[in-house]
Amino acid sequence: MALSPDQIPVIAGVGEITKRSKDFGPEFEPLSLMAEAARGADTEARGLLSQIDSLDIVGLVSWRYENATAQLCEKLGIRPARAVYGDVGGESPIRFLHEAAQRIAQGTSSVALIVGAEAQYAVNNAKRANAELPWTPYATQAPRFKRAADYVHPLAIKMGVAWPVNVYPFYEVGAAHAWGQTPDEALRETGDIWSAYSQVAARNPYAWLPKALTPDEVTTPTADNRFITWPYTKRMVANPNVNQGAAVIITSLAKARAAGIADDQLVFFGLGAFANERRDWLARTDYTHSAAQQAVLETLAKQHAGNGHTGFDALELYSCFPIVPKLARRTLNLPAPAEPSVTGGLSFFGAPLNNHMTHAACAMVRRIREGAQSGLLYGQGEFVTKHYGLILSRQPSGDDISINARVQEHATPLLGDAYPIDETPDGVAMLETFTVIYDHAGQATHAVILARTPAGARTIARTSQSDEIVILTGMQSFPVDAAGTIRTGADGLPEWRYHG
Repeated sequence: MALSPDQIPVIAGVGEITKRSKDFGPEFEPLSLMAEAARGADTEARGLLSQIDSLDIVGLVSWRYENATAQLCEKLGIRPARAVYGDVGGESPIRFLHEAAQRIAQGTSSVALIVGAEAQYAVNNAKRANAELPWTPYATQAPRFKRAADYVHPLAIKMGVAWPVNVYPFYEVGAAHAWGQTPDEALRETGDIWSAYSQVAARNPYAWLPKALTPDEVTTPTADNRFITWPYTKRMVANPNVNQGAAVIITSLAKARAAGIADDQLVFFGLGAFANERRDWLARTDYTHSAAQQAVLETLAKQHAGNGHTGFDALELYSCFPIVPKLARRTLNLPAPAEPSVTGGLSFFGAPLNNHMTHAACAMVRRIREGAQSGLLYGQGEFVTKHYGLILSRQPSGDDISINARVQEHATPLLGDAYPIDETPDGVAMLETFTVIYDHAGQATHAVILARTPAGARTIARTSQSDEIVILTGMQSFPVDAAGTIRTGADGLPEWRYHG
């Protein structure tokens, strides 16, 4: 059934702010950044901010507020009937955008604001100066939302792989091996993709690091590009050390026109879809692909093609770590030169924690206003866990903008059975995938290995042996399926020794 102009959701205004100064005055506070971005969006939306009836704030990490929604509403002078503080997840801004569009279509909302900001750079600068921040008092007693590490298996915590930077390399190694790549070939692919992201960032006035880099500048370890976890250097991982804010105002086509907003400024919503992996990453079937990501992207690509399109004119493929767009590119069957981003990615545009995809929405809106007919926003969260995609377009697409529940139904059978976990391994085990942890001087401290036991369980072990680390990080082949023996070390932790 065709929607009336009162039900067709559109993006009416976007606003962004990036403050690269080393200052940390009140204007650098996340609350101030959000307000500034919202007012910027309101300039485009011709005063619709005063009519906001729905507010979503992307969950903050760099600063905690007693009541962020109430404090922002007071700062902006708005009184929305619905005001929600979001939970954690890099995909969350896309979910907020899509759900706001659904409420417009359903007639339960007329004007919505999605906004977020982070100021970790200012926080860090104040710490270095041993200075007290002149901001709204930090709410030490405010409820803390759960973060990715809260969903980690106790064995992973015990072994020191409780954060994304330690886990995504498991997918990087597992997938590259499954694709038949050598480590050197996988590294070259990373360099090519990340160089492409940097070239986009170099053209984006809101990018934190607007400089085009060659593939070698991305992948070559140097004093200012040290290894973080193998095979990732500093320039390959998300950069949260930024001061950035972004806001999007959504309304109906009828209301936008009544406000005097020109049609060529409006951007329409197409289909959105989401699916999740099993939350405990240690119990997943393998680390060679993501069934949930595949289900989401295939659904959106097929729907897009079904509307007579050969492909998306613009993309934002989430880029917290290289494996994420690598997997997405293969699912979407993108040619190697395809531009993967409208922002410049989380390494170079910046990674304001959960809020990057709000910036991506702003950049995509600008790209569509400049002539692109359609764009895909794809975000993900936790440990390759939560996946959300959304199509934006120049014209109303005719798609049902409601969430396609069959996407999760399609993904779930592909997730496979949960792997049993052996928390006290002893004896022979086959290496499944691994990473190497480095200190701040760029020196390897130990490797963390996922291995399968003869009983069909998965376990984690460590090795700090320099000769074994050299074998693991050799560039000619991945030692996947290599046999080793696990014994309990002097510190009580499982140690893995390569059979050779």
